[in-house]
Amino acid sequence: MTPMDTALTQFSFLWLLVREILVGTALLLAVLIFHGSAINHVIMRFERQTTSNLANKDYNWIFIHFYGAFIFIALIHIFEVLIWAFFLLKLDLVSNALMAIIFSGSCYTTVGFATDNLPHGWKTIAFFIAFTGLFSLAWTTSAMIGMTNIYREAWKAKYLRRNH
Repeated sequence: MTPMDTALTQFSFLWLLVREILVGTALLLAVLIFHGSAINHVIMRFERQTTSNLANKDYNWIFIHFYGAFIFIALIHIFEVLIWAFFLLKLDLVSNALMAIIFSGSCYTTVGFATDNLPHGWKTIAFFIAFTGLFSLAWTTSAMIGMTNIYREAWKAKYLRRNH
């Protein structure tokens, strides 16, 4: 192998890595922007509705809003897996939609049950899918803590205070 061949091989490797980083980062940002917008919408709606419910002592509505918000948050995460699957298909990195969904879900949840069938030059996309899942789930956890505090406050107001 000549020095020129070595330089071209290294340049090719660097170009593939830079391409993956740029595409992965762009998609990560797109999914996180969607996540932030969607989760904030759910949180703000929950807080707006439960504030009036607490004031009116409509505690059962708080419980309903809590579980409804939980369902919407779960749907947000499912949609984010589908966003990644869509991009895997559009970039022609997987052969079919089911494979794209399974791979995206496996990486997003960091469970890792799906085999990595991504072509050479795109292997690190799995990291970006996983980073997206980690950041999104952490964001969701912080949101759920705030919502759980309101839920707990309503629960105590309904069940603990009436017994005293």
